[in-house]
Amino acid sequence: MRNLTPASITDAFAEYAKNAPSARTRSLLVSLAGHLHGFVRDNQVTQAEWNAAIDALTKAKDFTDDKRNEYILFSDLLGVSSLVDMVNAATTGTPSSVLGPFHIEGAPELANGGDLWRGQVGEPLVVSGSVKDDKGAPAKGTVLALWQNGGNGLYSQQDKTVSATNYHARLTVADDGSFAFSTVRPVSYTVPDDGPAGDMLRALGREAWRPAHLHMIVHAPGHKPVITEFFPEDDKYLDRDAVFGVRGPLVLPFHKVSDRAALPKNLAVLDKLPLPVWTARIDFTLPTA
Repeated sequence: MRNLTPASITDAFAEYAKNAPSARTRSLLVSLAGHLHGFVRDNQVTQAEWNAAIDALTKAKDFTDDKRNEYILFSDLLGVSSLVDMVNAATTGTPSSVLGPFHIEGAPELANGGDLWRGQVGEPLVVSGSVKDDKGAPAKGTVLALWQNGGNGLYSQQDKTVSATNYHARLTVADDGSFAFSTVRPVSYTVPDDGPAGDMLRALGREAWRPAHLHMIVHAPGHKPVITEFFPEDDKYLDRDAVFGVRGPLVLPFHKVSDRAALPKNLAVLDKLPLPVWTARIDFTLPTA
């Protein structure tokens, strides 16, 4: 197409793509190009500024491996990962949140009432709760995928001193939908900021902190998996989460309990937990299938 102008290039791109095999792919890419063109026009982006953006993406390759993906980190820090979650989220039930980079498929099985803490560094936490459908019936057969960081702020993929599946597990709830386990109280931590995504944070005057949280995926028969995370209400980073993952209903009170009789009776380490011990109650309501 000849005689292109800043105003006509978006239409030209759409015309070039008219024979795309997939209408959905064409729609997405034409829209993406249109937004990018609008961004360049609205901000009069200079060649140097655009080259800086290309350089950041090029550098991201050097920070990406099987344990870290700088492109996902860009998506998280720009709020795109969270936005994709929100626009696809169910409108009923316990809210979803971002997956994050540290989930492990095929984590070890943990018995209901089992222990993930194993006396490691940090304050022990007892988590208990239930999984029910939107009619209040127990979600029998539900499996919870669990993962979190350790008391030192590191996930197992970041900590060479622990096993690859430390603080990762799969727990099957009881027939009445109840579950309990002991673990460590998660702590706030910073996302990796030594690469180009971190450069972006500094350019914006932003922090790299995430509030403490427990990750879970709820696999319930007859329902789509629910990917979510839960946050202690006393964390100081709740209102400035670097990856925009906090949702109001996912913020929970963490209480200290001094009476061992008040703890779930099926805890494997019930008699060994030091008192007082942190506790948290999580009751899932599954969205309508």
